[in-house]
Amino acid sequence: MPSSSFVDYIKIYLRSGKGGAGSAHLHREKFVAKGGPDGGDGGRGGHIILRGSRNVWTLLALRYQKHLFAGNGGCGGSAGSTGADGDDVIIEVPLGTVAKDAETEEVLCEITEDGEQKILLKGGRGGLGNLNFKSATNQTPRYAQPGEPGKEGWFILELKVLADVGLVGFPNAGKSTLLSVVSAAKPKIANYPFTTLVPQLGIVSYRNGASFAMADIPGIIEGAHEGKGLGLRFLRHIERNAVLLFLIPADSDDIVKEYDILLNELQLYNPELLDKPRLLAISKCDMLDDELKAEIAKNLPPIETVFISSVAQIGLVELKDKLWKLLNE
Repeated sequence: MPSSSFVDYIKIYLRSGKGGAGSAHLHREKFVAKGGPDGGDGGRGGHIILRGSRNVWTLLALRYQKHLFAGNGGCGGSAGSTGADGDDVIIEVPLGTVAKDAETEEVLCEITEDGEQKILLKGGRGGLGNLNFKSATNQTPRYAQPGEPGKEGWFILELKVLADVGLVGFPNAGKSTLLSVVSAAKPKIANYPFTTLVPQLGIVSYRNGASFAMADIPGIIEGAHEGKGLGLRFLRHIERNAVLLFLIPADSDDIVKEYDILLNELQLYNPELLDKPRLLAISKCDMLDDELKAEIAKNLPPIETVFISSVAQIGLVELKDKLWKLLNE
């Protein structure tokens, strides 16, 4: 997906509909001198609803609709007729979307399943007609309730990409190349940092027709948890991955130091990320002989590791096996 088409953060103004007023109508017809109250209730205002859709991958459509208003409820009528409910506004969002209050940043709801619906803003209730207020001591009430006002405000919609495996590494670590080899995804690949500016998703085929989703998360830099680079925008997507695959190139000056920096950034952003299963892949190992691999293996962090080469397609079967095991443990 082109980076210009991938939108994972939107600030939007929403307003639910106000409820319709109840009717204070009195029954009138030929030969009935004093009919009783027959005013109906007002209809409810329209809701603002978020609905998950597996066919939507971005919040791009909302970029051009910064203000959305639901319909108002209709007023009650005579003969006890209830006003029509206001039209709901249903916003289709990608799976993994989180809605927050823009002022308090309180999380209001999350959409994680296809077809899942959450009412973000309820419409106002319709007012009661005078028929509801008739009593033994008040036979002819000439009043009715107004409808409740709707609710409104600024909201933030954030997308956190849902994937089984998230690729974690510094810029230019070979994450996009790996994703392009093990799946049908076609991320931009070049020999300079920050080639990937938005997450890329790919479906990795496994044995016996099985598969799992892998996400190429844009590269992390030291200080990302403080917002350096586009750190916070990148780290947000890692929260929804089941397994974390750390990717560090074999020609790194210090593999352990790189791993520790990556791990530290995740911990400082959200300590719960360290509870996720993780695997370390040493990429670009086609430039290594067995002796060099053995030397590197002596100084690796205490985590299960696999040596791979995306270009030479070395170790990819073993990598898939290890990831599948972690996903199904």
